[in-house]
Amino acid sequence: MKDFQTLKILDLFKHLFLKLGIDYPSLRKILQVKLTLDGRRVPTVFNQYKKKTSEKLDTGNSFIKSLWIYALMGLFLVPFILMKNNEFFQMTIAFSVIIFIIMTSMISDFSSVLLDIRDKNILHTKPIDKATLSAARSIHICIYLFFLTAAVTGIPLIIALFNQGLEFFLLFLADILLADTLIVVLTALVYFMILKFFDGEKLKDIINYVQIALSIVVIAGYQLAARSFELVDLHFEMTVKWWQMFIPSIWFGSTFDLLLNHHYDSRIVIFSLLSIIIPASAIMGYIKLIPSFERNLQKLAYSAGARKASGNWLQDKLALISCRNREERSFFRFAGIMFKNERDFKLKVYPSLGFSFILPFILIFNQSRMNSLDHISSGKMYLTLYFSVLMLPTIVLMMRYSGKAKGAWIFKSFPIQDIQLLFKGTLKAAMVKLFLPIYLPLSIIYIYIFGIRIFPDLLVILISACLFIVICFKVLKSPVPFSEPFEAVQQNESWMIIPLLLVLGVFAGIHMISIRIPFGVYGYSVFLLIANWLTWKNTFKKAAENISS
Repeated sequence: MKDFQTLKILDLFKHLFLKLGIDYPSLRKILQVKLTLDGRRVPTVFNQYKKKTSEKLDTGNSFIKSLWIYALMGLFLVPFILMKNNEFFQMTIAFSVIIFIIMTSMISDFSSVLLDIRDKNILHTKPIDKATLSAARSIHICIYLFFLTAAVTGIPLIIALFNQGLEFFLLFLADILLADTLIVVLTALVYFMILKFFDGEKLKDIINYVQIALSIVVIAGYQLAARSFELVDLHFEMTVKWWQMFIPSIWFGSTFDLLLNHHYDSRIVIFSLLSIIIPASAIMGYIKLIPSFERNLQKLAYSAGARKASGNWLQDKLALISCRNREERSFFRFAGIMFKNERDFKLKVYPSLGFSFILPFILIFNQSRMNSLDHISSGKMYLTLYFSVLMLPTIVLMMRYSGKAKGAWIFKSFPIQDIQLLFKGTLKAAMVKLFLPIYLPLSIIYIYIFGIRIFPDLLVILISACLFIVICFKVLKSPVPFSEPFEAVQQNESWMIIPLLLVLGVFAGIHMISIRIPFGVYGYSVFLLIANWLTWKNTFKKAAENISS
């Protein structure tokens, strides 16, 4: 096996590990095996190169090769580092970006490392103590977190050193270490709580939902941090709110105001203390809970408490309403089951569902800072509901993938009379199972805020969404649903979503124009209905021909 450079650096701390009672030779061997195996794993951000470089991946760690992408992301921090005289604001935004990037990477790429139990069957039969095993797991994560953090913050740190001085640089570096500690430990503690109270299949589902919730919380936290400041006389000022106590990026940003600007306001002191106390308390708690965490991890190996089959009368009813053809109803039910049971699909799609749900409220919240609710409710802010449609491109993009893609042979072996019904049934299931559960509650809340007068507009947005999902299908050139493995997900496909967002903007623009014309909304809705009928009738023929050929 390759003797990694990282392990050679770790050798410098050999005596420290030995003093802590850790079997260093065993620790080193375990890490060497883990790093070798990681060289064969392709991180989410680097999947697009898997096929092209599959031969090279065997001889190098693809994660290391993908770091340039994280470095590119880190360039977003540079403008905030270069700013002057707004340290509290600029570093709060900078840490919001850092925490967002590292936390999402932690969830998508490193949760599997944290929850990895594959080595237990091998290592637990060997005379290796638990402290060594726990240390190996922690160091394994820390190695990758170090590279990830260095890639994201390396250039901003260098710029900070030359542009802001040594004091700023050292404080920035210290806060980055604290932020990293907080992210890893809090993620581990959340998983610990889940492992403690759940088991079996339910445990795996809960972990999936928590990963999704963490993604949404990070996005919402970033939005809240940015909106905690107001521009007053070319200077960003913050009005203290109780909920700001729960936003870590504000804690780290406040340390710059305290130590560099010597602002000893009580709120700044409290935020700064939180930036030290919370990570320190979290890591102390985590160290105490490591043995229990390791014990509970074993629950992931059990599949007891299998998922019970839920009643499908509602699904049958929805299929009956949505699909006129019996074969199409079968595909509708099948797609609905896949959306419900595919954990990887939920992990990749559900955050966008959550984002589509909260984004309209964030926009109204922003507007409420400048205008009263009465003023907002009499305006056209209800058109922000178009943001709830943002989820559809992601759904269409992801519905081609499955954790059991090899089972797609069934589509060719079954005597399917019309393959177009497969696409129609799947898209309708996406609308009914994923879009409507978000859109209907939003519509009810919006009617409460804006009044029943917006009901025709809500119908127009719904009909637009039905047309938009077919356009997404056409543009993204979707193959047979659930026929490709998730390992084939390509990050560069995300760029294809951008033009679709412009199309959605066109829908909203035409809708806004139609509002200004007497009975324009009704005329526009008739136009959309005709367009829907034509597109749903003609779009799937070519896709069906491609599959048949």
